[in-house]
Amino acid sequence: MAGGRRLTPYFLLGPGIAWLIVFFVIPMYFMGRLSLYSGTLETGFSFDWHWANFSDSLTLYDEQFLRSFIYAGSATVLCLLIGYPLAYAIAFKAGKWRNALLFVVIAPFFTTYLIRTLAWETILSDQSPVVDALDTVGLTSSGRVLATGPAVIAGLTYNFLPFMVLPLYASLERVDERLIEAATDLYASARTAFRKLTLPLTMPGIVAGTLLTFIPAVGDYVNAFFLGGPSNKMIGNTIQSLYLTQRDYPAAAALSFVLMAGILAIVFIYIRFAGSEALMGEEAEPAGARA
Repeated sequence: MAGGRRLTPYFLLGPGIAWLIVFFVIPMYFMGRLSLYSGTLETGFSFDWHWANFSDSLTLYDEQFLRSFIYAGSATVLCLLIGYPLAYAIAFKAGKWRNALLFVVIAPFFTTYLIRTLAWETILSDQSPVVDALDTVGLTSSGRVLATGPAVIAGLTYNFLPFMVLPLYASLERVDERLIEAATDLYASARTAFRKLTLPLTMPGIVAGTLLTFIPAVGDYVNAFFLGGPSNKMIGNTIQSLYLTQRDYPAAAALSFVLMAGILAIVFIYIRFAGSEALMGEEAEPAGARA
């Protein structure tokens, strides 16, 4: 009986592990092997440990790499600046409208990602009233927004904003308002209470929201395709072109691995300096206990 209890966790983990092996580990193995091939589709591909595919991906597409990280980073910052006040208002100020506002946040997910991006293409078109208004206040160059970098960042911000708001709301909702009241009773200003109490307690939500926004935004290619034009392509567009148009499968596979390595490095550095959820949780628990 005791042995059965010890094996129960492994049986429960079995389906998830099997899923990861079949749909992640095995495809990654074949893609890694493909990245070391050489040749062309016409002459045929051969496996010969062609490591030059990785160095070529960095030298040939460094501009697309840099643009992808700049666009994704800018969109992540904008999502945080927009999403934190929104999540704060829903958690503490919405009252009976809380569920309705949460529904408004997730409502865009009822429409496909492609349709949402095409809607932004219409909003930012040259004949759009929005562009006319931006041109009137001098926020556009030559009256054009579409096919520019800011258009891609706007599309990324809109499409990934819910991924920032929901973790922030979940983190803010767990904050005990009595702690904030206690801080104000001890003559802390609203700004000081937010900076020293609310913000540290919601750091897990900030970390989670940032990762959930930044990681998919770096590899996105839909927004750049429809909103960016030929001169604002991201690395996802390059991988798509290598796979589907140029049929250079080894280069596309190597480029995918380099992108993944770059994202993992940035995520590791970010978590290292921002702190993990477990550490923040350990800090938050004693604060609640002391209250």
